[in-house]
Amino acid sequence: MLDRGPPQSPPTAEADGSEANDVPFGALQQCVALRDWLLSEGARMPNAEDLLAGLAERLIDLGVPVDRATTAIDALHSEYSGVGRFWTRESGSTVRLFPHGDASDKAYRESPFQTVHETGEWLILDLSETPSDAYAVIPDLKAEGYRHYIVAPLFFTNGTRNGITFATRSEDGFRDEDVAILRFVIPTLAAVMEMRSINKQLDHVLRIYVGDEPHKAILAGSIRRGHVQRIRSAILFADMRDYTRISAEMTPEEAVDLLNIFFDCLVPAIEREGGEVLKYLGDGLLAIFRERGDDLGGAAKGALTAAQSALAAIDEANGLGRFAQPVAAGIALHHGEAAYGNVGSGARLDFTVIGRDVNLASRLARLNRTLGEPLLMSKPFVDFLWGDPVSLGTHALDGFAEPMGVFRPGRPAATV
Repeated sequence: MLDRGPPQSPPTAEADGSEANDVPFGALQQCVALRDWLLSEGARMPNAEDLLAGLAERLIDLGVPVDRATTAIDALHSEYSGVGRFWTRESGSTVRLFPHGDASDKAYRESPFQTVHETGEWLILDLSETPSDAYAVIPDLKAEGYRHYIVAPLFFTNGTRNGITFATRSEDGFRDEDVAILRFVIPTLAAVMEMRSINKQLDHVLRIYVGDEPHKAILAGSIRRGHVQRIRSAILFADMRDYTRISAEMTPEEAVDLLNIFFDCLVPAIEREGGEVLKYLGDGLLAIFRERGDDLGGAAKGALTAAQSALAAIDEANGLGRFAQPVAAGIALHHGEAAYGNVGSGARLDFTVIGRDVNLASRLARLNRTLGEPLLMSKPFVDFLWGDPVSLGTHALDGFAEPMGVFRPGRPAATV
């Protein structure tokens, strides 16, 4: 939603001290205390909306008549482009996510944020003298009884352009001394918000690309080459049958769309059962379901439920015509030990999944087509299940000396 690129003005946090010159006599000590709060307790608050609410409440204690405050912060996220946070005296804090796409771009162009980003200056509006068509938000502000509106750009050092607004219903509006207090506080607020934003973006990006648990391990310091973590789990390996043939005549954009629809059938089913997608492998994926405490059968049951739900979702998508042509999946389930490992050379490493049992699951998946079954389970996997899976005999797996017992789920009993 918000622009990204070299800031047109210096980063907002680069204050030179002159902002203290206009602070009202007797208020400087309280203003410094507010900055100290931002840098200490405010910086550590779990939720950014609590930071905005705390700021507004402390400004009110200083005599600044804030009735509404909002922020718009750029987000490096796959599902949304920015985060809006809103605080009002009567309703408290709320959060809104701005999706990627034309709607958010249009909203930005019609907002005062574009103006302050282009000029690098604060926008201070007496709403009684501001045309209602000046910005899309103005009619709403007037209808809600606000009289004065301030929009300030927040330029971060990483090149993102963000913003904060304040509105008041006070008959006097924001006085010069109120604006001076805001100008004194905003550089410190910008520094705290950028620090929080960068930490959140790092967390989001790592989670997107390596998964939930691996990203926690990386942030905890597991970045040394050769570091390995072993996990007992049910292992799910899935891929699309005939992907090469299906995608042969597709453009790259069409192939990506095909894969995204396919993964939309698999991933929600996996995550609903507590599984973790550890790796996307072209037209397939690898997921694990961790053993939790003494419930050793819970991981296998969750993996089987997820696999069956995913296959049902693919059938439904085929029925609705979501794919350009019908697709099918092959899913293999195994139980054993997966290992996270840092592999690579020099400063370029990959946090990947390795181990004998992971390899066995991928070899088992190759039997799906041979046996004409969409879902296969290994003997070590079915040992953790209740019920009566159907044996498909023992089969040699490439690279493994001993043949493996292979099963499929039992068919539901026919109803009459």
